[in-house]
Amino acid sequence: MNLSTTGLSLVADAAIDLHLHTTYSDGTWTPEQLLDYLVQEQFGLVAITDHDRADTAATLQQLALDKHQPLLVAAEMTTLWKDELSGKDEMSGLDNMTDLLCFGFDPGPNALNDLAQDLLRRQRENTQEVYENLQRKGYTFPQEPDALATLLEQPSPQQPHALVALLKRHGFGTGQPSAGRIVLEAGVTFAMSDLAAVVEAAHQSGAVCLIAHPGHKDGFVSYDSQMLDKLRQDIPIDGLEIYHPKHTPDQTEMYLAYAQRHHLLISSGSDSHKPEKPPIKYRAELSRGLLERLGIQIA
Repeated sequence: MNLSTTGLSLVADAAIDLHLHTTYSDGTWTPEQLLDYLVQEQFGLVAITDHDRADTAATLQQLALDKHQPLLVAAEMTTLWKDELSGKDEMSGLDNMTDLLCFGFDPGPNALNDLAQDLLRRQRENTQEVYENLQRKGYTFPQEPDALATLLEQPSPQQPHALVALLKRHGFGTGQPSAGRIVLEAGVTFAMSDLAAVVEAAHQSGAVCLIAHPGHKDGFVSYDSQMLDKLRQDIPIDGLEIYHPKHTPDQTEMYLAYAQRHHLLISSGSDSHKPEKPPIKYRAELSRGLLERLGIQIA
């Protein structure tokens, strides 16, 4: 299919944002609303990186073509790095989560989407198991007879949160234990793909893979130089998302020096999920190497 970025050339200070989310995953922007905003704000290039949604690429490309907004083919994949150097967040139940930004894969059938569909299947299985465990424990929802079907229709990253919301709507978990603790004790998990498998599938699909917000905590691996060295010994990661609102100036400086030292690609993204935290206008030249790798010229 035709891509909205075919033949694209940008000036060095063109506005870009390469990390955005919509209702296809856990955002509140609809794709149409987000693209309309980006056109209005005169972004030169953007990427919608919905979690584990490699299947929406063709639809988004057609929408971007219709709206004359250059849009990279992209997705943010939820992965697990199995290594002794990475930590665990006991409160959230997440274990070594690393998000990967994958740019430039084939919008048609591809190995990356195969992994995403397997993740969705596993998340749905977990959601059904948790729902049944809740009912066995006496948490019932008679006013919502189709509650389980509604849960299973949600995008994968929304399903654990939707279970919490379901409990609260019926008056459960407003005190102690909290609704979040109740679903954790019922066995909720966030489905993840193996990090190495995602990188391999992305490369097979023509994409590059960068670690999203490598300095972010709250259940994610927060990478230092030693951990990045260890990861790169085992897995051919292509780069880092260096410019991100969660990074401190010191983190940005450290990751930039690391990327330059090891000739890694650099990405810039707001991680916007909603209009209240809108996209950020990063300069295209900050991600020159990545964009040129994807066939976009920077003047």
